[in-house]
Amino acid sequence: MEHVRNGTVTLISSPALLGELARVIDRPKFDVILLRTNTSRAQTLAEVRLLAEVIDPPPLTKQVCRDKDDDAVLALAIAAQADIVISGDDDLLCLARFEGIPILTPAQGLQRVLESL
Repeated sequence: MEHVRNGTVTLISSPALLGELARVIDRPKFDVILLRTNTSRAQTLAEVRLLAEVIDPPPLTKQVCRDKDDDAVLALAIAAQADIVISGDDDLLCLARFEGIPILTPAQGLQRVLESL
């Protein structure tokens, strides 16, 4: 998020993915992260909504991911002409790339950003 705030990285999302984030961040496993970053769920969601460029992409013409819901991420990447997709989702990561766009873990994505500075 630091790189998004300072303009090094552009965060792209969609209405569907913002909705999913709102549901997922409510899981207890995020309590530790929120505590460590001294923020709340509401603050985090508000900041993501403020910082993200929101695009409502058309769906893919055929299913690509094992989990069809993850195709929304790929559709967004195509519509946004993304350089990379950063995800912790194994159903996306197992693809490694889609339409030439690398799909990286958060650690790999951060490394890529740091190397480009």
